[in-house]
Amino acid sequence: MSPSVAFCGNKLCYNNGASDYKMMNPKKQNRREFLRSGAAGLAGVALISGARGELFGFADAGPFAEIVEATIADLQAKMRAGKLTSRRLVEMYLERIREVDVKTHAVIETNPDALAIADQMDRERKKGKPRSMMHGIPILIKDNIDTADKMMTTAGSLALVGAPTPKHDAFVVGQLRKAGAVIIGKTNLSEWANFRGERSISGWSGRGGQTNNPYFLDQNPCGSSSGSGVAVSANLAAAAVGTETNGSIICPALTNGVVGIKPTLGLVSRSGIIPIAHTQDTAGPMARTVADAAILLGAMAGRDKNDAITADAAKNAAKDYTKFLDPDGLRGARLGLVLQFLPQRDREQALAYYKPFIDKFREAGATLIDVTFTQNYGKTAQDRTDVLLYEFKADLNKYLASRGAKYKTLEDLIKFNEENRDRELTKFGQELFVQAEAKGGLTDKAYLDALGRIKKATREDGIDAVMAKDNLDALIGPTSGAAWSIAAVAGYPFITVPLGLRDNSATGMAFFGKPFTEPQLIKYAYAFEQRTKGRVEPQFLPTYPKKP
Repeated sequence: MSPSVAFCGNKLCYNNGASDYKMMNPKKQNRREFLRSGAAGLAGVALISGARGELFGFADAGPFAEIVEATIADLQAKMRAGKLTSRRLVEMYLERIREVDVKTHAVIETNPDALAIADQMDRERKKGKPRSMMHGIPILIKDNIDTADKMMTTAGSLALVGAPTPKHDAFVVGQLRKAGAVIIGKTNLSEWANFRGERSISGWSGRGGQTNNPYFLDQNPCGSSSGSGVAVSANLAAAAVGTETNGSIICPALTNGVVGIKPTLGLVSRSGIIPIAHTQDTAGPMARTVADAAILLGAMAGRDKNDAITADAAKNAAKDYTKFLDPDGLRGARLGLVLQFLPQRDREQALAYYKPFIDKFREAGATLIDVTFTQNYGKTAQDRTDVLLYEFKADLNKYLASRGAKYKTLEDLIKFNEENRDRELTKFGQELFVQAEAKGGLTDKAYLDALGRIKKATREDGIDAVMAKDNLDALIGPTSGAAWSIAAVAGYPFITVPLGLRDNSATGMAFFGKPFTEPQLIKYAYAFEQRTKGRVEPQFLPTYPKKP
């Protein structure tokens, strides 16, 4: 559900063995340098001078300013005080979807039962029985997560439009409903979580069309959780759920200027989520702040009897991740600084850009140690692709059989796409589908050997080795494809926190480390966020203005 190699240029490209094959813009983005002097003349955009003399652009950000950039804590406080109801909150977000999403195309479907669910949450609140911090909070979830309701679950493919409703909610959906969240709709995604063709367009699906970046509508939103990242950034919901196999939470969170948490494999159940690869797949929270992401993660995590790997979650999950939100949480931390994955073409400029942010760690009392990963990971590109192909065939066939849909196997989907080329294959092909179909079973020696090599490269010789060498508490550095891919393949946690804009791209700071260290990573990410406040509200500009 996302990419492994960072910047491919502003063209269609793929990434040597990750699950999100995407179009990626090469430029990183500069904090507070939102628009510069070339912006004059953009229709509908007013320009004012910022504190440092930059020009900022302000377009119509949509209705209900009172909920724009509002946090979950803000919304709960208003509901506790009787100034707001869940029903009214849902109405406001649905209206924002109607008015704003004509630009972004992030929401693929809204929930016809959303207001009724909100009414139930309001009745429970009146009785003094709120369920959790998520009680009555409107959220969106990605359209590859099963809901046993009036919404469809399609992974963006026309092949699953009209398929039988899943018999059960995905476990994570059940957790969210129990916590009192109001699922107001589903988000668009890169079709089949960006695992169909060797070339693809992030944020495009046959069912949902193209999702657009909320900062500059003609720029790449990244995938595959494009809709979730864009919707949160555009203030279409309080928070959203994405899924990831390799970067599909982190890349769209980075690109759309929000917080993304890719949890440790097993912290969040995989059951009821349309799969790519069981050794890497996970759902995770996407939000505008670390605190909101921590609240959502706590609601999502838990042991699922239908997903054996979550047994570890029962021993390692925190009941409440908000207790780790410490503004002084960086003091005394030993952190490995990962800079090797910065692009070589403008490395000096990138280092200069990131230096003030890196200095914030030292100012907060952390010790930074420069670290370098070995080249072993780069040698496993084909192994990584092969593992995904093997697992995709096995896992998807199992899922399709349980859905009772017309198309019951990967082979059936390949035929459907060929028969509907004018709707499904006009922009890119299905080479990965075909390659996966040609693979054998999960007992094949080739699969088992490849799986062993990639886990050793990312765990034993990767994150584990780098952290042990200098007795580190976590790893930090500019959010980049190689870093998130190492963590994704290892099954280890990763958080990205927005820094702002650098030219026409958003930037972020990464926090990653050993399995089930979400409490420490959240603590460090929150402390950093409080010192930087890098989140920039998008203005839905049609394009990035060219410099004169």
